Amino acid sequence: MIKMNMFNRTACRSLLAIMMTVVCFAYTALPAYAHHENGPPNHAQAAALIDVTSGRLLYSKNGDDRLRIASLTKIMTAIVAIEQGKLSDRVTVSKNAFAKEGSSLFLKLGEEMTLENLLYGLMLRSGNDAATAIAEHVGGTEEGFVLLMNEKAAELGLSNTHFMNPHGLDHDEHYSSANDLAMLTAYALQNPIFSEIVKTPTKRAPNPNASWDYKWDNKNKMLRFYEGADGVKTGYTKKAFRCLVSSATRGGQQIAAVTLNDGNDWNDHATMLDYGFEHFPLKQITVKGQKIQGQSLVSGRDFIYPFAHGEEEKLVKKLVLRKPGNPDLSFGMRGYIELLLEGQKIGQVPVYAEGSPIPDIPQQKLRQRTASASAPYGALSLWESAREVLKSLFGGERN
Repeated sequence: MIKMNMFNRTACRSLLAIMMTVVCFAYTALPAYAHHENGPPNHAQAAALIDVTSGRLLYSKNGDDRLRIASLTKIMTAIVAIEQGKLSDRVTVSKNAFAKEGSSLFLKLGEEMTLENLLYGLMLRSGNDAATAIAEHVGGTEEGFVLLMNEKAAELGLSNTHFMNPHGLDHDEHYSSANDLAMLTAYALQNPIFSEIVKTPTKRAPNPNASWDYKWDNKNKMLRFYEGADGVKTGYTKKAFRCLVSSATRGGQQIAAVTLNDGNDWNDHATMLDYGFEHFPLKQITVKGQKIQGQSLVSGRDFIYPFAHGEEEKLVKKLVLRKPGNPDLSFGMRGYIELLLEGQKIGQVPVYAEGSPIPDIPQQKLRQRTASASAPYGALSLWESAREVLKSLFGGERN
């Protein structure tokens, strides 16, 4: 019995070690910054352009400068509320939320509305009253919710971001950067609820105080005049000036643009998005289940990346095989393909023995963003990743 228990403990430790390895090999791309001779012209104080699928920054202008961001704050407010709250919850408008200064949904004191509808009002009409009501409901207090916002920023590696409120009204210690907002947006757009909200042109919601429904038209004009536009958020204060995050999808590729303090933002965003689609088309490098030439191995996942002209020819694929264990607790994983572009690692793809079960880790989880240069882009928490691998291999209900 003692020997058996010792064996079980040893096996469990070995299994955990292997799971950690599996997790590490499931990472996606590092955010390799793309230097291009002629970036898109714009009038912004700071700007950034990002490929949403890979998280690669395609262009940056003063991208790490800490600036006021006005209602672009609500991108973080929305994704935290979606992840932490329950959409069907009924939220009561408090005295603090009622008649909040700035843009408003004109909610009544004591009025109740579902969290889902408040999120539409937040993102389409930029309601500061909605932002405050959401924050108090999800975070317990506005301050509690702001803590969640800053924790999320830290989790995503947004090193030039700090929040003091959920709505974006001016505060000297409330700021972000164009690069951070690009990475936050790329992360948020992987959430189907967020993605659906920000691409909605018009939303109607029940109004308990009148015979007519609320009707909110999206302030984001890009949805109406740019082909393929599907988000994201406008912003303005007297100190931040005009701020905008937009996104568009063409040919299966989604790109997001950010400008801070740009008086000609609508036209500049069209130019920036055009630039991204033209100069950085997505290319598929690996296909899940694809046989590795000369090996009895197959690729463990798809890998897609946006390359500038001539870059793909410089891509180096390096097969790294691990030493076989005894007993073999690797679930058939034999190593990984390391992908290098001009000496910089842009990602790695696990490889499996032919016929082995290949874990199906949801793309949304794989693409979770981090700006840390020391950690692979798309890194998940260890336990979350391990749980997904085990679910895929042995079954179990997904959230």
